[in-house]
Amino acid sequence: MAHLLDKAKNFVAEKVTNMKKPEATIDDVDLKGLGRDGVTYSAKVSVDNPYSHSIPICQVSYVLKSAGSLIYLDRVIASGTMEDPGSLKGNEKTLLNVPVKVPHSVVVSLVRDISSDWDIDYELELGLTVDLPLVGDFTIPLSTKGEIKLPSISDFWKRE
Repeated sequence: MAHLLDKAKNFVAEKVTNMKKPEATIDDVDLKGLGRDGVTYSAKVSVDNPYSHSIPICQVSYVLKSAGSLIYLDRVIASGTMEDPGSLKGNEKTLLNVPVKVPHSVVVSLVRDISSDWDIDYELELGLTVDLPLVGDFTIPLSTKGEIKLPSISDFWKRE
């Protein structure tokens, strides 16, 4: 009986391992807006759902790090969680806009990294957690590097 149970466990484990899972990519990170509490950037994430039914997204967590100078290498600029961002439509690509809020005090402290080009070299790590049938919560790790342009004085006078 134990032998039959082990065979069943191995069969199920193999099927779950070979099961298609959603795939995601970070397409872009742009300035979204300025406020009294800080600067908000928007990370655009494309998620491809291989299933015919929708899948709920539990949360999207993020960590934004400075990756420019040796002084601030891997310094966490911002981190947070976007709770219950909706669901992934069946057999479709869903675009998520993840707001990344950076306090003004952190932007000011990164002045050495800004140099003459008025940007911050960054690394953004995202964890997209979805609720897969039979598997449960599954986190898709994402990461991208690039440059974030800092807002100029003229950006403070623009309205959204």
